[in-house]
Amino acid sequence: MGADEIKTGAAPGAIGPYSQGIKSGKLLFLSGQIPIEPKLGEVVPGGIEAQTRQVLKNLGEVLSAGGATYGSVVKTTVYLKDLSKFTEMNNIYAEFFTAPYPARATVEVSELPKGVELEIDAIAVVE
Repeated sequence: MGADEIKTGAAPGAIGPYSQGIKSGKLLFLSGQIPIEPKLGEVVPGGIEAQTRQVLKNLGEVLSAGGATYGSVVKTTVYLKDLSKFTEMNNIYAEFFTAPYPARATVEVSELPKGVELEIDAIAVVE
């Protein structure tokens, strides 16, 4: 089984030796996205809600490039800089996913690239 790189200009490009996504068989593995507005290359202003929305939009663009949708996602990992902001993140997250919801892990981390509030990665199944 091979692996194909998934790449789109509609989401922030990789800034290191990794891919935005990799498709292997029916599985699509998406690298973590941070709240960068792709056209400007800047962190979106605002708090956790605005940043969560941008992260999920970026993930959506990579999903689309890989032939998937939010409904295709089976697992996410959310990395929060401040776990006390879980409820705000979760409310925005619920706007993008519907039942049956993906399995998810949420962890607090001490630091994220560019000082952002969160990062989310995902695994999806492409039919």
